[in-house]
Amino acid sequence: MKHEKQFSSLSFVAILITIALSASLSGTPLSGTNAQYNPLFNSAEAALPPIVHSKQVLFPVTEGKASFYANQFHGRKTANGETFNMDKLTAAHPSLPFGTWVRVTNLRNGKDVIVRINDRGPFVKGRIIDLSIGAAKEIGLIKTGTARVKLEALSSDQLASIAG
Repeated sequence: MKHEKQFSSLSFVAILITIALSASLSGTPLSGTNAQYNPLFNSAEAALPPIVHSKQVLFPVTEGKASFYANQFHGRKTANGETFNMDKLTAAHPSLPFGTWVRVTNLRNGKDVIVRINDRGPFVKGRIIDLSIGAAKEIGLIKTGTARVKLEALSSDQLASIAG
């Protein structure tokens, strides 16, 4: 009798687990979850939906704190498989697709630089982008280490007009 109650309790738990797994695998959000929440990135901007304009996906302009990679990462692999070169104009971002070109403007001095996203990060709470040392030099970020910046993901039309 005692074992029958334990068996029925275990069966009930197994059924609940099966239902939860099948719902999550089918893409049905479970009660209380946010469909845009990404647990890998603790960033409010990572959850922002992209803006579709002229068949190109653009991301909202965001502001926040930027930092830069230390030179100990020079020569290591980035998240997209490239070898990190601290002198190139590249950056790490938590959610923008690899290859996205982003204008980063230092809000303190108005200097800007265009970087290509080739890595994931930053992994420090409160920061929205990690720049290569080359990019950090362009906007005057080396001395302070961090700065408040504005990020603008660029469309191919914008890149063409910049290139001339």
